[in-house]
Amino acid sequence: MDSLRSSLEPIANWFSSLGTPEPIVHWGHPLMMGIVVFVMGSLVALAGWRGRTLATTNVEVAIENKAQHRKIAPLMYVFLVSGYTGGVLSLVMQGQPILESPHFLTGTVVIALLTVNAIIAATGFIGNKETARTVHAYVGSTALLILVVHAVLGLNLGLSI
Repeated sequence: MDSLRSSLEPIANWFSSLGTPEPIVHWGHPLMMGIVVFVMGSLVALAGWRGRTLATTNVEVAIENKAQHRKIAPLMYVFLVSGYTGGVLSLVMQGQPILESPHFLTGTVVIALLTVNAIIAATGFIGNKETARTVHAYVGSTALLILVVHAVLGLNLGLSI
């Protein structure tokens, strides 16, 4: 872990040299990630589930929702991975331990789950198999539920440092 911190410190020092005010260093990650999780996450989940559930009753709306899901989900993934990195750097900048908190653990689990989901989607749902689509839906929903817990843990972490 010391080697990870020593690897990240030059990057954190560069960001620190920009003179970013302490409240932004401390609360910037939670604010930005809160927007990504609660706004984008809600839109992605809603569009994905509407695309699945309306497929037999309203095909046009289902197709529109699936298209929205395909547009927003990759952006959300990129923002979450970037935010994950930013959160770790924020801890380094604040001189806090990294890789130790439940907040870090839940973030890591979410990134892993969403990476699995990205792979499933990138394969064309393993030949457009309904089972792969179902796994994708439930893995994504699980990741979003964990992100709610992650947000609570992050708020507790932010208030404790």
